[in-house]
Amino acid sequence: MSVQPLRQQAGRNPRTIEEAREFVKYVESLFMPWNIDALVAGFTDDCIVRFGTVPEFQGRAALRTFFKARSAKQKGYRLNKQFRTLMNDTMTNIWSGEWEDADSRVPMRGVGVEVWVMRDGKIAIWEAAFNVGPANQSSSLTDPLR
Repeated sequence: MSVQPLRQQAGRNPRTIEEAREFVKYVESLFMPWNIDALVAGFTDDCIVRFGTVPEFQGRAALRTFFKARSAKQKGYRLNKQFRTLMNDTMTNIWSGEWEDADSRVPMRGVGVEVWVMRDGKIAIWEAAFNVGPANQSSSLTDPLR
């Protein structure tokens, strides 16, 4: 797939709520279908990623490996990201997603929150917290405490 530019104002961070909202929607579009080249291009060379329980990693090469592994595991990935905040160089969003686990074929769903610290129009730090489980199972208030 070809690499698509993140925005017309390349090289600068979103400055307004509307620019931030557009950025989040653009990133969302790169997951459906997976456009790993464009996703990786949207991060700084020295990016830092803290993604749930995955050990922290740095750099585009590790990020590419991460996205390749996820795309192989998450078949038919459908994602919805919603912009939440913009303050200086930091943006937040919430997301929900559904997919089929490639190994077990179990329908899955996840929800989470992300913090992006931006530099020169790219994501320099990506922090994500989320919950994932089978789509056909309901959960209770005490499930996260198990």
